Amino acid sequence: MQQSRGEEEEELEEEADDGPERALEKSPFQLTAEDVYEISSAVGRDLLQFSAGPHVPAALSRLQFRIVRVLEMLEALVSESSLAEEQLRMERDSLRREVETLREQGARGSTQQLSLGPDQMVIDLRDPNRPRFTLQELQDVLQERNQLKAQLLVVQEELQCYKRYIV
Repeated sequence: MQQSRGEEEEELEEEADDGPERALEKSPFQLTAEDVYEISSAVGRDLLQFSAGPHVPAALSRLQFRIVRVLEMLEALVSESSLAEEQLRMERDSLRREVETLREQGARGSTQQLSLGPDQMVIDLRDPNRPRFTLQELQDVLQERNQLKAQLLVVQEELQCYKRYIV
């Protein structure tokens, strides 16, 4: 009867072990809280069996397998989180470099605007007093004004001559 009772306990243990065994076969990223509790419970049962005597080698073997599997799962989780953390660091560093590059380009762009050539000028389009004509248009207007002024002087001289003639 002792042996049949021991066999019954073993069968019950194997049925109870299906939960942790299934959980141990899962990917660490698919584990649920229930799976973790089942694995913990199975490890605890195996530890309790060390004091039971005849089942020590089987319990030791199961416990060793479960501990190794839990360690593999933890390693996978740590590795995955380390990879994710490293990827985030790399992305952050890349964004920082990009921002610095944009800042440098912006700084160079503003100095380029300030150091424009002799034929270029920076204009604020919101300024009501901003220039509305090109330099060439202004030169044409000045030339035309000078011609008109010269013609005015000629006409004034002619007018002076006519006045003297009339008087």
